[in-house]
Amino acid sequence: MPNNPSHRRPILRLALFLVCAILIFLAFNTLYSFTNTLHQLDVVEAERDRWQRPVDVLRALDLRAGNTVVDLGSGAGYFTLKLSPAVAKRGQVLAVDLRRLSLFFLWTRAVLRGQHNVHVVLGEEDNPRLPAGAVDAVLICNTYHEFRNPELMIEHIFRALRPSGRLVVVDRAPPATEGQHTHEVPLANVESELQSRGFDIVSRQDRFIDRPGDDLWWLLVARKP
Repeated sequence: MPNNPSHRRPILRLALFLVCAILIFLAFNTLYSFTNTLHQLDVVEAERDRWQRPVDVLRALDLRAGNTVVDLGSGAGYFTLKLSPAVAKRGQVLAVDLRRLSLFFLWTRAVLRGQHNVHVVLGEEDNPRLPAGAVDAVLICNTYHEFRNPELMIEHIFRALRPSGRLVVVDRAPPATEGQHTHEVPLANVESELQSRGFDIVSRQDRFIDRPGDDLWWLLVARKP
């Protein structure tokens, strides 16, 4: 008996319906995961505000409306989104990170908040891809210890800064216990590396964040002559 196309139509409709249902489910599931991640970022950052001292970090950068500032190692935008209003609409915030997903979430958050002066930059391990002589300040928070080649990164930053441009570095100090595995970096090492390239040291705080039961954080402010 020859095949009757009319017999196959219900099966095709059912298959098409199932495919559409699966796609809709996956789309809603992705949207839920995405919005939940955005919410969790807000929750985590609100808690971080209690101890990270963001107001003091921004004060150390000495920003003005219209400035161009870099958040080097921006992650999903904790400091970037705070830097945006500090430089106002005429200013720019260059958010640099190696992780595409983090930059995607940062870009999305900036768009949702109407912070159109935020620009994401996908950096490289030894090159933050910054414009030469166009930056007024650079912030490196909890990232310096990740540099594979600190001297090369400092060179890129030095070239990007305008004369009198500021560099603020915030990072964790190594634990007091000798022999303990750590990725932190001593303040003295960073200070020496910056001075070797020609930075002037403006100020330093050895105990910038000192919370019981947590690592000690330091803050260093340097200036390009």
